[in-house]
Amino acid sequence: MLFDMDGTLVDTEVLWWETADEIAAGLGHRLTAADAPEVVGRAVADTAAHLVRVTGAACAETVATELAGSFFRRVEAGAPLRPGARRLLAELERAEVPFALVSASPRAVVDSVVAGSLADVRFAFTLSADDTVRTKPHPDPYRVAAERLGVGPGACVAIEDSPDGSASAQAAGCAVLVVPSLLPVDPAAGRYFADSLEDVNLTLLRGCAPGPQVQDTPGTGPDSGLRGLSGA
Repeated sequence: MLFDMDGTLVDTEVLWWETADEIAAGLGHRLTAADAPEVVGRAVADTAAHLVRVTGAACAETVATELAGSFFRRVEAGAPLRPGARRLLAELERAEVPFALVSASPRAVVDSVVAGSLADVRFAFTLSADDTVRTKPHPDPYRVAAERLGVGPGACVAIEDSPDGSASAQAAGCAVLVVPSLLPVDPAAGRYFADSLEDVNLTLLRGCAPGPQVQDTPGTGPDSGLRGLSGA
């Protein structure tokens, strides 16, 4: 089981938008809905490159440094868990299902969240944007994560909230359970949808990608919470 972090387990996508808007404003640009695909679910370098394009700022590296620093300070102040996240993670732990964190955030941000809001969660490992040559929307992070779990990507369910994250997991060969946050995610073969992590349980996850690492739990139905199936 592979979890995205921002917008999926923790409610940090709003913090990232506020960060990008703050930096953009300092460069003379106010973010609008038109900027959202280049901000929501994107890595720091991608958003920095976008802000350079729309503002004419001279140095993408400087913008990226400012973005990363401001976002880190916001996360350090507190990143609340998404509804249903704690229950689902505890359910996976009880069933001894291995799960990992696969994030497009910098290592410093991932470590801050894992030491804070997710301090009691037993991830098999965590991957950040710093741990692969290419991060989301490229497939590299999810391919590396599956390899580290010792299984093929097709045996993994990736839980994502954004178009780029979903594209990354799907390109790697994972089944994708989409729980949208700020941006809608288009239906596609191999994508499943739930309104909230509160609707997700082990039986539902097994229906996305059957495999020995995902087991039934008593008292749950095979269609519990799952909707909008494509490629089922």
